[in-house]
This record gives sequence, structure tokens and C-alpha cells, in this order.
Amino acid sequence: MGGICSRKRQVIEDDLRRGVSGRYCTSASTKWLGARSLRSRTNHFPGVGTCPSLMDLCINKMREDFHKYHTFSILPRDISQQIFNELVDSHCLTEASLNAFRDCALEDVYLGEYLGVNDDWMDVIASQGSSLLAVDVSGSNVTDSGLRLLKNCSNIQALTLNYCDQFSEHGLKHINGLSNLTSLSIRKSCAVTPDGMRAFSNLVNLEKLDLERCSYIHGGFVHFKGLKKLESLNIGCCKCITDSDMKAISGFINLKELQISNSNITDLGISYLRGLQKLATLNVEGCNITAACFEYISALAALACLNLNRCGLSDDGFEKFSGLTSLKRLSLAFNKITDVCLVHLKGLKNLEYLNLDSCQIGDEGLANLTGLTLLKILVLSDSEVGNGGLRYLSGLSKLEDLNLSFTSVTDNGLKRLSGLTSLKSLNLDARQITDSGLANLTSLSGLITLDLFGARITDSGTTYLRSFKNLQSLEICGGFLTDAGVKNIREIVSLTQLNLSQNCKLTDKTLELISGMTALKSLNVSNSRVTNQGLQYLKPLKNLRTLSLESCNVNAAEIKMLHSNDLPNLISFRPE
Repeated sequence: MGGICSRKRQVIEDDLRRGVSGRYCTSASTKWLGARSLRSRTNHFPGVGTCPSLMDLCINKMREDFHKYHTFSILPRDISQQIFNELVDSHCLTEASLNAFRDCALEDVYLGEYLGVNDDWMDVIASQGSSLLAVDVSGSNVTDSGLRLLKNCSNIQALTLNYCDQFSEHGLKHINGLSNLTSLSIRKSCAVTPDGMRAFSNLVNLEKLDLERCSYIHGGFVHFKGLKKLESLNIGCCKCITDSDMKAISGFINLKELQISNSNITDLGISYLRGLQKLATLNVEGCNITAACFEYISALAALACLNLNRCGLSDDGFEKFSGLTSLKRLSLAFNKITDVCLVHLKGLKNLEYLNLDSCQIGDEGLANLTGLTLLKILVLSDSEVGNGGLRYLSGLSKLEDLNLSFTSVTDNGLKRLSGLTSLKSLNLDARQITDSGLANLTSLSGLITLDLFGARITDSGTTYLRSFKNLQSLEICGGFLTDAGVKNIREIVSLTQLNLSQNCKLTDKTLELISGMTALKSLNVSNSRVTNQGLQYLKPLKNLRTLSLESCNVNAAEIKMLHSNDLPNLISFRPE
């Protein structure tokens, strides 16, 4: 194993973040984080016979007729906020309609990824004055002038300016007076220079700072001496960062999270972190470190999450990890480690997450994991694990997520997973998995996600899918399905994500069969015989937000018409 595959799925690592994260990061006030959600339009009326609340009726009506109103400023703030949120979520807000929210005392303005946002929008945003608590204008055309407008919004707690390339280091000076900021995110910006970073020196309440992919910040941390409350710092994918920057950061004694992935940090830089005794999360993926730095890492008693992916490490030095008893998440993917390394992990009894993707781990090495009874997520993809190694996993009763993609596991080996009754997600990307293997999994009725990309599942094999009553996400892309097999899949009404791409025999009949799966939010039937005529069957899928029909006999104009007339919640589709 260990070969490269263009299809290989990237593992989601939550708080470990591999250093190449999603484009936008939402930061907001506590109220925003607790209450905001992306709701589809149909959610205002949850079911047939269910009476919506009076508030929902009012918000829904005003949102539909928003173009009739010149101002919402006379409404209570919470109602104005809800109307604003709904217009944003439904992509109906325009520069003209935004003016109706001038002086409405909104608390949260989330416009990340929203098209057309510029300084004129900032004028209305800034009119919220001291009420404004959170602003996200990621990916916008806001300039220095737009940032200057925020100077009167002195109570802002969270500001997100990711991927904004129209303001300069001079514009950052306008942030200097926002002393109530607790969260600031400015990813991939040329404006964040050592001189520009002086603007952050007065942000004494700052707790979270995200400067990921900012290429000119080397040497700027000397201006941060007053940021005593800083708890989270992300400077991942900043190639300019060196060991001297780590020396400056070593004074942030309250730091709990540090992301320095894919930088020029060496063992010397890691040595400066020894005094950060509150550090709970450390991401050094892709850094030029060796086993020599393990002595410094092992001194971090509070460390709970450690990412050492792609560091070129071997088995040397891992004996020092025995003292990291607080460790809950450990990622060692894409290193040259073998079964010898796993011997030194036996004492990490609190481990809940272990990533060994593309490591030289074999069956016998898994024997060292039998005592890690708290494990919830185990990634063994692209390793040398086969059927024999699965016997050591049978006692991991809390295991919820298991990735066995691109391993040597076959149908017979899957019998040994029958006791993992807590399993919710299983990835089996492999050509050697067939209908028989799927039959061996029927006892795992709690599965929510099942990935069988590349597996040789036929129409007959889909009958076993009826056992998975709670399944929400399903991928079967091996190319062996026809419309007949989809008849069984349509019975899984709980599905919200369905990927049947690469099955070239599927026709418009497939779309007709799944027309009753109204919970679907994502559908992929690319590389099939679906035509424009089949699109009519998708009209009932009102919750659909993502649709992919690439390499089918459909055109973008027809899909756009479907979106406009019948699927208002569709936000991503191919072809487009």
C-alpha cells in the first residue's frame, strides 16, 4: 500500500487542523455562535399539519416582501437581526436591500463568502455603532476606507477579514482602537506585515488570532508583548516563520492552542515552547523537526492534541511520549513509522483519536492498541493492515469512526468488525470489497456514514443497505450499479448525502426513484446517463443544496432553471 490515489479522501481532523483548512473561518460573538444556523426556507414550516410560530410567520412574510420596505430600524433589534440572517442565508441580500438595515443596531453581521461586499456595504455595517459585536466580510473588496468606518464600533468582539486583498497595512491601523476584540482572523493577506502588526499591539483583550497563510509576518511578533490574554494562535502555512519567531511567542504563557504547520520551524524553535505549560493543542505538521524535539514536546504536561503529520519521522524517540498521559488526539500520518512506534503508544490510555494514515503499520502492530479502550476515531488508511489485524480492534467498544480505505482488508476480514456496535462511520475505499463484505456489516445498524468508493457493490448487494436504518451519508462509486440497485437505496429515507458517481449505467430512472428522498442535501450522479429530461424528478428535493451531474447529458442552463424555479436552496451545482 502507500500508493498515491487522486481520489483519496482528506481526513477531517477538527481541532488538529492539518494546516490546509477550509477557506473561510466564522468568528462571532457567543450569542451568534449559539443561535445562528443555516436554515433552508422550508424549515419555517417543519411538517404538514404543524403550525409555525407567530414569529416564524412574521419573519417569513417580511423576508418575502423585504423589497417593499425602506427601513427596518423601527423594529425590535432581535427581529431585524433574524430578517437580516434569513436574507443572507437565502442569498437575497443586495446592496440596495442592505440599506434598509441602516441604524438597526444589529449585533452580528456574517457576510463571509457573500458576493459584492465592498466599502458601501461597510458604511451600513458600521452604522450599527456600539451594538455591533461580530463582523465577517471574508473574501470581500473592502479597502482601507471601509476598515476606517469601523472605528466607531468600539464593542466589536470578533472580526474576520479572511482572503480580503484590497486593504493595506495602513488600513490595519484602524483596527488598533477596537480594544474589545477577542477574536481576529485575517488569513492569506499581504497587508499583515511586521509593521502592519503594530496595529494589534493595543488589542489587549485578544484571545484568538488567526494569521494562516500570511506570508510576510516574520519578525512581527515583537509587537505582541501586551497581548497577555492570547490563548489561540494560528500561523500555519506561513513559510516565512522561523525559530526566532518562536522565541518571541514563548512569552505568551496563556497560550492553549498553537498552529505552526508547514513553516520553517526546527527543533530549536520547538525548544522555545517548553514554558507554555497551558498549551493543549500543538500542530507542527510539515515542519522540519526530528526526534530530538520530542524531549521538549514531552514536557508540555497539558498537551491534549498533537499533530506530527508529514514531518519525515521514523520510530526514533517515541519512547518519550509515555509521559504525555493527557493526550487525547495524536496524528502521525505520512511518516515512516512502523509497528515499533506503536509499542510506545500503549500507555496513552486517554487517547480518543489516532491517525496512522500512510504509515508502515502492519497487522501485529495493532496488538498495541488493544488497551486504548477510549479510542473513538482510528485512521488506518493506506497502511499495510489486512484481515489479521482487525482481530485486535474487536475490544474497542467506543470506536465510532474507522477508516480502512486502501488497505488489504477483504470481505472475510469485515466479519471481525461485527462487534463494533458503536461504529457510526466506516470508510472502505477498496476494489476488493464486494457484496459479500457488505453482508458482513449488517450488524452495524448504527452506521451513519458508509463510504464504499471503488468497491465492487452490485445491484444485489444494495439489498443489505436496508439494515442501516440510521444511514445519513452513502457513497457507492464502483461502477457496478444500475437503476435496479437504486430501488433499494431509495428506502433509506434518512440519507442526506448520496454519491453514486462513476456508475455509468444509471439513467433518468435513478432520479425518478430517489425523488421521494426529500431529506437529501447533497446528490452526486456524475458520469452517468442522466439527461435534461430527468431533472424534472429532482423538483421535490427542496432541501437539496449541492448537486453534481458532471459528464452527464445535461447543461448548465437547465440546472439553473431548476434552481430558479424549484430548488431555491441549491447553492452549489455542476455543471454551472
